[in-house]
Amino acid sequence: MGAGEPRFGVLGPLLIEVDGRPMPPPGSGVVRGLLGVLLLAGGRSLTAEHLIELVWADRAERTGRGPVQAAVSRLRDWLGRLPGGGPPVEYDSGGYRLVLRADAVDAGRFRALVLRAATTSDPATRCEMLDAALTLRRGPVLADLVSVDRAGSLMREAEDAVHRAAVAFAEAAIAAGRPGSAIPRLTVLAEEQPLDEELQAVLIELMSVDGRPADALRHHQKVRERITGEIGVEPGARVQRAYLTVLARDRDHGPGPLVETTVPPPAQLPPGIADFTGRDAEADLLARTLDVTGAPVVTAVSGPGGVGKTVLALHVAHRLAARFPGGQLYADLGAELSEPADPSRVLGGFLAALGIAGPVVPEALEERTALFRSLLAGRRVLIVLDNASSEGQVRPLLPGSPGSAVIVTSRAHLAGLESARPVELEVFGAHEATGLLAQIAGADRIAAEPEAAAEIARLCAYVPLAVRIAGARLAGRRHWSLAYLATRLGDEHRRLDELSAGDLAIRAGFAVSYSRLPADTRRLFRLLGLLDVTDFAGWVAAALLDLPVDQAQAHLEALVDSQLLDLGSSDPAGGLRYRCHDLVRLYARERAREEDSASVQAAALTRAFGGWLALSERAAELVPGPCYAAIHGDAPRWRLPSALTDTTLRDPAAWFDAEWTALVAAAGQACELGLDEFAWDLAACLEKYFDVRCMTVEWRETHERALQLCRSAGNRRGEAVLLRGLLEVTTWNTTAPSGTAMTTLRERSLRLLHMFEELGEPRGMADALVNCAWGLVAEGQADEALAAAERALTLAREHGHLGGQARARHVMGIACAGSARIEAAIDHLTRALGLARELGNPRFEATAMQFLGAAHWEAGRIDTGHDLLVDSLVMCHARGDRYAEVFSLLYLAKLYAGLGDARARPTAEAVLSVSRRYGMRHHLADSLKVLGDLDMVDGRFASATLRLEESVLVWRSRGWSSFLAATLRSLGHAHAGTGESESAAKAWTEALTLFEELSDTTSAAEVSALLADTCAVPPCR
Repeated sequence: MGAGEPRFGVLGPLLIEVDGRPMPPPGSGVVRGLLGVLLLAGGRSLTAEHLIELVWADRAERTGRGPVQAAVSRLRDWLGRLPGGGPPVEYDSGGYRLVLRADAVDAGRFRALVLRAATTSDPATRCEMLDAALTLRRGPVLADLVSVDRAGSLMREAEDAVHRAAVAFAEAAIAAGRPGSAIPRLTVLAEEQPLDEELQAVLIELMSVDGRPADALRHHQKVRERITGEIGVEPGARVQRAYLTVLARDRDHGPGPLVETTVPPPAQLPPGIADFTGRDAEADLLARTLDVTGAPVVTAVSGPGGVGKTVLALHVAHRLAARFPGGQLYADLGAELSEPADPSRVLGGFLAALGIAGPVVPEALEERTALFRSLLAGRRVLIVLDNASSEGQVRPLLPGSPGSAVIVTSRAHLAGLESARPVELEVFGAHEATGLLAQIAGADRIAAEPEAAAEIARLCAYVPLAVRIAGARLAGRRHWSLAYLATRLGDEHRRLDELSAGDLAIRAGFAVSYSRLPADTRRLFRLLGLLDVTDFAGWVAAALLDLPVDQAQAHLEALVDSQLLDLGSSDPAGGLRYRCHDLVRLYARERAREEDSASVQAAALTRAFGGWLALSERAAELVPGPCYAAIHGDAPRWRLPSALTDTTLRDPAAWFDAEWTALVAAAGQACELGLDEFAWDLAACLEKYFDVRCMTVEWRETHERALQLCRSAGNRRGEAVLLRGLLEVTTWNTTAPSGTAMTTLRERSLRLLHMFEELGEPRGMADALVNCAWGLVAEGQADEALAAAERALTLAREHGHLGGQARARHVMGIACAGSARIEAAIDHLTRALGLARELGNPRFEATAMQFLGAAHWEAGRIDTGHDLLVDSLVMCHARGDRYAEVFSLLYLAKLYAGLGDARARPTAEAVLSVSRRYGMRHHLADSLKVLGDLDMVDGRFASATLRLEESVLVWRSRGWSSFLAATLRSLGHAHAGTGESESAAKAWTEALTLFEELSDTTSAAEVSALLADTCAVPPCR
C-alpha cells in the first residue's frame, strides 16, 4: 500500500492506522459500528435492513432507513477527514459497501494467508502461514463495539474463520513435528471460548503430542468441570476422544491418568489367590502368549472342572494388569447353568464399565459387539472370560483391533475359536499338590507328616480345588493331624468312589468339606445351590433356612471357611456379599435333589423370593420416580426385622445398585418355575429404579418375560401392572423410525383402563386415565384430555392415591397450556408441585417445577419461569437424573432463544447431545427444532433445513400433532430461505392441515398467508 493510506483492523478492537500511527475512531458509537461492519463485510454490499440489524441491534424494530442514511453521511465525512482521504462508501442496488483494497483490512490479509496455507502441501510452510494469519488477531472480532449484533451471520462468519484457522494451525503444527509452537496461541483462544469443545480438544491433543500428558489431563479436567458446571452435561465426544488419545499415547510412560475422570478404566478382576503355586510353567507360558503385538491375542485355557483354570487366569491377569492401562474386564459366562450367560447381557455390563449405559446401548447383539469393539480400538484392555460354554458364546465378546488380549477358560477345548492359542491344564502332580497343601495348611505341618500329606493329595486325585479344600480344613483346625484328615478321606463313606478322574474328582473334593459340615450348614449349602443369582447378601441365607440373620451368618462363615463360598464385595449397608463357585453350585444343587424333597426346595425358594420382594417393594417406595400407584400381588413375603430392614435400605438407590442383578435373576427364575406372582411383582418393583438409572433395555426385557408368564397363567393383575410399566418405558424411549407413539399410548391405556376396572383397582384406573390424557394432548384433543384427567383426579382423590392426583394435575396443566389456557395451566401445575412435595417425591417435584417454569415463560413472566427452570435443573443434577435434567435445559434453551440470549445455542446443543446418547426422542426432536430456528436467525438456512427435517421425522414417530405442526412451519421457512418454494409450500400445506385439525386458528391463518404469498393462489394444496 502507498504511504499515507489508512489501514484498518477488525480482528480485535476497531483499529485505524495511517503510516503505522493509530488514529482515533469516530466519536459516535453508531458510526463506529457502521464502519466496523462495513470493513468486516470485505467489500460486500449490506442492505439498509441488514445494517439496522447489525448496528442498531437493540432497537432494530424501531429504526427505519433515515438513521442509516444519516449515519452513512457522517461516516463519509469522517473518512474524508483522514490523512490522504479515506475509502469511499458507495451505494448500489445491493446496499452500502466500503470500497478499499483487501489488504487494507487485517481480515483481508488474514483470509489471504489462510487461503495460501490451504493450497500448500508442506506442513511446516502451512504452519508458518497460519501462524502469521493468527498473529493478526488481537482479540474477539470488533471487541470494543458492544452495541453491534454479535450473533449475526457477519460476525459469526469471521469468528468461525478464526476458529477453523486455529484448528488447522494445530493440525499443521502436529504434522510438522512442532506442536509446542501452537500451544500458546491455542491457549489464548481456548481461554476466551471455554465452551468451544473443538478448541479445547485440539489444545489437549497438542499438549499430549508435545510430551506434556500431565498438562493435557489437567486441562481436560478443567474443561470438564467448566462444561458440567455451566451447562450441566458431560463434555461431548470430541473432548472425550482427545482425552482417550492422551491415555493411549501415555500408556507406556507413567502410572496412568493423573486426574480423576468421569469413567475410570475398568478394574473388574476378582481378587487373585495369595498362595498360588504349582502352575509356574503354565503361568509363564500364558504370560508370554499374551505379551505380543499385532492382532488381538486370545488364549483358551481348558481342562476338567476344579483343575484351577480360573485361579491361573486371574493370577496371570493380575500379573500383567499394568501392561493394559485401558483396564481389565471380567465376566463369568456360567457354563454350568441351564442357561449360560447371554453374550448380549455380558456386553451390556462391559459397555457400562466403559461408560456407555442406558438407552444408548443398542439392543441387537451384533450392534453391541460393534460398539464394544469401537470403544476398544486404540486401547490396551485385558479381558477375562471365565467358564465359557461354547465358541459362539465367546466370539461376540472378543475385541477386533490390536492391543487388547483375552483369556478364556472353559471345560471344553473350544477348538473352533479362530486364532485362539490353547493352554490345556491337567491335574497337579504329587509334588505340586503337596506344595499347595503346604501353602495353605503350613509348610511345617507338611514337613512333619510327609506321608500323610502325600496320601491326602492322592485321595484328592491331585485336583487343585479338592487339595485347596483339604488344606483349608487343616488351616482352620490346627489341632488336627494330617494323618487324621487322611484317615477321614480314606473312608469311602466320606468321599465318593469315583474320586480318580474328571468331574468325579471335583465332586469328591466338594464332598470332603460338605460331609463334615453341621446339618443346618449342609442344608444351607444345598439350598443356596437352587438359586440362579451370581452373588447374594447374607440375609438370603436366613430366608432359605427361615432363621434369624445372625444364626444364618454362622453357617455362611462355615461355608466360607470350607471354601464352598467366596466372599464378594460389601453391600451399601456394610454387610458382606457372597459368591458361589459355579462347580460348587452344581454340586450343591445335585445334593439338594438327592436329599431334599421338592416341597422343601419350593418352600426355600419361596422364602428367598419373598425376601427380595419384601425389600424391593419397600425400597421402591423410597426411590423417586414415576408416581404410579404401588399395586402388589399375593406372593408371600419373608421379612427381615424392621430395624435391619431400615439399615439395609438406608440408601435405597444404592441397595438397588447392588441388588438389581439378583432381582432380575430372581424374577427370571420365578418365570422358569411358573411362579407368576413373584415374577410380575419383582419386575414391577424394579420400575422406578430402572427409570431413574435410564436402564430401559433391562426394564423392558424383565417386564416382557414376566408378562408372557402372566398371560399364560391368566394373572390379570400382574398383566395389567406390567403393561402399565411397559407403556412408560416404550412410549418415552421408543426409537422406532415410524409410527405414532402417543396414539399407541392412548389406545393401550384405554385397554389398560378396562383391565383395571375389571380388577376393581381404581388407583390403576386413575393411572391409565392419566396416560390416556397424555395421548389425547398429543393428538390435539385438549378438552377430551382434560375430561380424562378430571376423572383420574376424582378416582385418585377418592382412593387416597396422592401420586395419581399429582400426575392428573400435571397433565391437566399440559392440556391447558396446549390450548392457550395458560393461567389455568399455571394453576394446575402449581397444584401438581404442591402434591409432589406432599408426596415427598423430589423427581416429580422437579418435573412439576419444569413445566410450571415453562408455563410462566409462556405467560410472559420470564424471571419466574427462568428461576423455576434453574431450580429444577439443580435438583435433577444433584440426583444424577439425566432424563429430567435434559428437560430443564431444553426449556431454558427455548427461553434463551426467545430472549435472543447467546446461551440458547450451547444449551440446546447440550440437550441434543444428551438426548442422542440416552435415546430421549421427545427431547431430541424439540432440541433440533430450537437449533433449526436459531440457524435461521443466523441466516444458515441449509443447516436449519437439515435439523428441522430430522425433527419432523422424529415428531412423526412420536405422534404429537402440535409439535409436528410447529416444526413443519419452521421447515417451510427454512426451505423458503434456501429458495425452495415448492418444498416450503409442501411443508406449510401439511402444517396448515394440522393446525386446522387442532383448531389453532391463529397459526392456521399465519400459515395460510404464507402459502398465499408462495403459491399466489391460496390455499396451495
